[in-house]
Formats: sequence, structure tokens, C-alpha cells
Amino acid sequence: MSTEIQEMPEQGEIVLATVTKVMDHGAYVTLDEYGDIQGFLHISEIAPGWIRSVNRFVRDGEKKVLLVKKVNSQRGDIDLSLKQVSKDQKKQKLKEVKKFEKGKTILQNVKEKAKLTDKEIEKLEDSIYSKFDSVYDAFIEIGRNGIESVKDLKLAKKTATAIEEICSKIKLPSVEIRGIMEITNEKSDGVEIIKKVLLDVLKKDSTIDITYLGAPKYRLSITSQDFKSAEKSLKPIIEEIQTNIEKKKGSFKFIREESKKTRDN
Repeated sequence: MSTEIQEMPEQGEIVLATVTKVMDHGAYVTLDEYGDIQGFLHISEIAPGWIRSVNRFVRDGEKKVLLVKKVNSQRGDIDLSLKQVSKDQKKQKLKEVKKFEKGKTILQNVKEKAKLTDKEIEKLEDSIYSKFDSVYDAFIEIGRNGIESVKDLKLAKKTATAIEEICSKIKLPSVEIRGIMEITNEKSDGVEIIKKVLLDVLKKDSTIDITYLGAPKYRLSITSQDFKSAEKSLKPIIEEIQTNIEKKKGSFKFIREESKKTRDN
């Protein structure tokens, strides 16, 4: 008779947990990603300084991002910390969990549409994880570049058809970088010169948008799948506009604005 070994988190790992019982000296939680095994959050690890009431910081049923401080696999003890989790760690963990949940939902849709068995969907998931960090990343890749981008997965025809159809409806994550261009030209046809230079750029690239804010200011924005790609596109565009404006004896200045994500990824 074989006994299944419960997987345990590693010391230093960031985990998502659900508070199950709050007491005067701390709180018991279950670890969402580890089959709801139990861990303990001592009062000294909840927040800096003296704590009058644990309930001020943690409540039954709440989800918390915690740091694994200590693991005793023989005894099954897991000591956790809330106060040692940074804002960035919390943000990153919640982002990972969100991606995981989205991937799970899409897999369920594929299962229903392609009429796959539990075993087939498990095999598909294993296959995706052999090539991608997450199921969601795989579907975003297909949404951007088509089913051919994952031909290494050797998907069955009914599965590929279902995935392709589902991925065509996914809203792809994107980012926007932007800045203010100050452009002047004192010639009699200066306005027309500026207009032509900007229109020529717009015709070349559908990811660019230019908005007139009132002389001499124009907002330039570039939308792309990630900040790296957007930044790579920005430099030659700015250089082209500046060169063509200055060739016609005009002046050009560019001031960056804060970048942003246009959709959550």
C-alpha cells in the first residue's frame, strides 16, 4: 500500500493562503497552491511593532500573500510571515495567481469545446508546461501569432481547432508609451510641413497615434505587446520626425510621459 507524499513549499517561497482561524497569538491558514495544507502565522510575523489585536490585520476567510519562513516536513509544520512580504512580492504573486486562474478557465473552455477527457486535458496541460511558464502565456502566444507558433506541441486536430477559436477571442495584453512633441516651423507653410511629416509617420505604422493638443504640442503614443518592443519602436520614430522637421528649418523637442498598461496581462 503506497502513501501519497504531500508536496510542501520551500523556505523563502512566496505563497497565497486563506486564513482559517484567528487567535490571540496568531492565525492558522491553508496554502491554496499546496492542496490546502495548513500553516501558522505567528503574531510576531503579522506586522512590525506591538499588535493589540490580530483581527485588525487578518480575518477569517481572507486571502493573504505570505513568506514561508520555516518548513519542518517531518512534523508538517509551516511557519509563515506577512510582515516580511514586500509590496512588489505581493503584486507579483497576485499577478501569477491571476494568470493561473485565467489559464485554468481557458483550459476548461477547450475541454468543453473539443470534448476532451480529463486525461486528455491533463496531457495537454503537461505538454504546454514543457514549453511555456504558464498555460495563459501559451494561449496569449497563440492569440498573437496563430496556432502555428505552438506546432512543437503536436496538438490533435480537434484540440488545435478549439484552441484557435478560443484564442481568437482573447483580449491580448498591451502597453502604451507616450510623450509630448513640441514642434514649430516659422515658414508661411509651416503648419502644412508639420502635418505632412506627422502623416507620413502615421501611414507607416498602425501602432502609432498622434493627437494635436494645441500649438506647438502633439502627443505621440505607441501601443505594443510589451514595454521593450514599444521602446524599440519609439527611438527611430522620434529620430525620423525630428530629422524631417529640422530639414525644413523647424524645431523639435520631445518630453516623455508616464507609460502605462492598456490592458491587464
